[in-house]
Amino acid sequence: MTQNETTHLTVLLVEDFEDARHFMRMELERHGYRVIEADDGKRAVELALSERPDIILMDLSLRGIDGFAATEEIRKHEEMRNVPIVAVTAHQEADLRMGAKTSGFNAYLTKPVDMDWLSELIPTLIS
Repeated sequence: MTQNETTHLTVLLVEDFEDARHFMRMELERHGYRVIEADDGKRAVELALSERPDIILMDLSLRGIDGFAATEEIRKHEEMRNVPIVAVTAHQEADLRMGAKTSGFNAYLTKPVDMDWLSELIPTLIS
């Protein structure tokens, strides 16, 4: 996808650490994406349902509702079942990867996120 093609795509970025969220937002916007942000799982569910993003980048460790529970809640809604959701976490344990798959995630990224690789992954998940 060219930057022109990504301009109309919306990414819901769910990250509780402001610095990490800021960095990722800046990089995603540099690649042409429209970015909306949530800093907790409850807000992520609200924004997913109201904004209907094209893809969701979901931190797993969030206060309140964690990324697993937020994803499961989002997936309960028919209109959100096919929206790609990517788990983003600092943890690399195999059981977390399996839990992410069971919860409805389409992909799993470890932090620090390689933004160039992510910009290549997003179009493959959306198409």
